[in-house]
Amino acid sequence: MNYFRASALAVIASMTLLSTSVVAQASSQTANVARTTEAASAVRPGSSSNPASMTKAERKAARKVARAKKNAELKRLEAAGYRPGGYDPDYPETAQSAAKKAGAAASSP
Repeated sequence: MNYFRASALAVIASMTLLSTSVVAQASSQTANVARTTEAASAVRPGSSSNPASMTKAERKAARKVARAKKNAELKRLEAAGYRPGGYDPDYPETAQSAAKKAGAAASSP
C-alpha cells in the first residue's frame, strides 16, 4: 500500500515539474515572438503589409513570426490542459475553457 502512495506522489511531483517547465518554455517562446516581431517590423520601415509589395525575406520573416505566435499560443493552451488532436466530443468547450485558464494564468503575477 505504501509503495503505491509513494509512486503516486512521485508521479504527481513529476507532473508538477513538467507543467512548470512547459509554462516556463511557453513564456520564453512568447518573449522570442516579441523579439522576432520587432525584428520583422524593422526589416523595412516603410513596407506595407501587402504581400505583393513585400520582398521574399520579409514574407519569410512574417511567416516565422506568425508560426512562432501560433506555437506559443498552442503551448499556453496545452499547459492549461487542452489536448489537441483526436476525437473530442466536447471540442469547443474544452478549447474555450483552456483559453480562459491560460488567460487567467497570464494575467496573474
